[in-house]
Amino acid sequence: MSEQKKIPIFYACDDNFVKYTVVSLQSIMENASADQQYVVHVLNTNISEEMKQVMYHMANGQFEIRFDDVTDYLKSIRDKLPLRDYYSRTTYFRLFIAEMFPEYDKAIYIDSDTIVLGDIAELYAYDLGDKYVGACSEQVMMQEDVYGTYVEKVVGVERDNFFNAGMMVINCEQFRRNHVLDQFIELLHMYNFVVTQDEDYLNVICHNKVCWLPSKWNVEMFGQLPCEEEDICMIHYIMVSKPWHYEDCRMKEHFWEYAKKTAVYEQILEVLENYTDADRAEDAASAERLMQLAKDETAKENNYMNLVKAGKLKAKDRLQVLDRIAKLEREGRFDEDVEEDPPTRELKPKEIDYLKKKVSSKIKTKLTYKVARKFLNRILDEKKLIIKDVKGVENMDALCSGAVITCNHFNAYDSFAVQIAYERSGQCKKRRLYRVIREGNYTNFPGFYGMLMRNCYTFPLSSNKETMKKFMRSMDAVLQHGDFMVVYPEQSMWWNYRKPKPLKKGAFTFAAKNNVPVLPVFITMEDSDILGDDGFYVQEYTIHIAPAIYPDSNLTRAENVEKMKDANYRIWKEIYEETYGEPLVYDCDDSATSA
Repeated sequence: MSEQKKIPIFYACDDNFVKYTVVSLQSIMENASADQQYVVHVLNTNISEEMKQVMYHMANGQFEIRFDDVTDYLKSIRDKLPLRDYYSRTTYFRLFIAEMFPEYDKAIYIDSDTIVLGDIAELYAYDLGDKYVGACSEQVMMQEDVYGTYVEKVVGVERDNFFNAGMMVINCEQFRRNHVLDQFIELLHMYNFVVTQDEDYLNVICHNKVCWLPSKWNVEMFGQLPCEEEDICMIHYIMVSKPWHYEDCRMKEHFWEYAKKTAVYEQILEVLENYTDADRAEDAASAERLMQLAKDETAKENNYMNLVKAGKLKAKDRLQVLDRIAKLEREGRFDEDVEEDPPTRELKPKEIDYLKKKVSSKIKTKLTYKVARKFLNRILDEKKLIIKDVKGVENMDALCSGAVITCNHFNAYDSFAVQIAYERSGQCKKRRLYRVIREGNYTNFPGFYGMLMRNCYTFPLSSNKETMKKFMRSMDAVLQHGDFMVVYPEQSMWWNYRKPKPLKKGAFTFAAKNNVPVLPVFITMEDSDILGDDGFYVQEYTIHIAPAIYPDSNLTRAENVEKMKDANYRIWKEIYEETYGEPLVYDCDDSATSA
């Protein structure tokens, strides 16, 4: 029989849950119409060969069984889905069905914690028209006011128009035509639904695009049953109502009737026997936490619907920046910028007074600093820049010479953060603070920020050889005079990127050449409770000033450069791992930790 005439049924599970898929499939097979043929797809990334064989042995002339590893498909859409922790969950696999299987115009998706008592062919036969899905109302939202209020106030869907995504007849043709997967990806970046997760996203996208099926096709083991027991076509053991965990589970007899006929019966029985009172207590606590989470989300000022009404969903340009960052990290291209810099015009030697020796340069700098200070005070007062803490000021105080200050680069305001750390040190009364910037930032940056770039003790690089000679002479003069030079050795700015990036040699060459130390500064961040105009939470910065790294007189300049660079990276890595409580791992094949 051709693929088009077979009824496609999809499950999504991992190796731990596939045994329940076996029982669900057993119930489907026993109750399915004999005059139809079916193909069962199990979407997965890690099903063991042993469990595959269990299901393969269930196949017959009527039912074909396939295991579809979605790993390659996930890799193919990594640019669309940069957040690995989202799409690695099997619950999201259902969203890929229409795109992964273009041969199907319609398909059934069903959760593994189900028993099907009706003819699955009858379910498939419903005419969906131009609706995205055929589904049944979510009884939890209709019967439990906390959740009903949540979906209305947060998701923006009436409680009796919210569907349970554990059984869907998917209109694959409409999914593809209306780019439902792309809508999901865009919404996924704009807001993080945390209560029912992918079910929330699907209800937002499919609102008013649902073909409502009789409730008998998704009867959840929760509260009052939506139909007479004898009419039930599918039992759904939702949340903690699992017959393999609770001997008193409602309608458990249907599950065990089919489980006994499978090769996994003993395994499942063992799960029940080993499920402890402590496990059940944790289930109860989990249910309470979920309800509290729904309450918290409903009360949250910046929940999804409130953001929609205020026009404050995450800005697309910031989302695009995050996508580019994820792509560059995967490809190991850490020294490339993700945002458009001003166009670069060649900076000529006569245009720049690095050391501010001219009277006109001194006047401009003095006036600009007054303006910059007012601006800095304002963004601090308005909490557009939040400094939570400065740690290690004593390490800056301990310096007895000029130094190269290295800092991670993640925001246009991180230079202000370094300025604040510098001002909290006694060194601000003794030594001047300079900053290395890019050529285009000096020559072509417009308006107010351009004024800051040109007049706040900045050291622009240049594509002109003679200007660079002047740059190097001035750099030597600054460091030999005992002043500080801020350098971003990562070379690129990645917006709100928390990991340290591999370091370039420039900063350490300056230090080694002038026999001055490097002072590593690493800024960590966390979400504040203040939502910015771009829809992202303003970050609270903690500035970590580490002990200085000194050149070794017994080493050559080249050896010192490598030694200091590696030491700087290790220090940043330690601060990152200690602050965030996780190992530093990059989403690329080659580790950057040795860079």
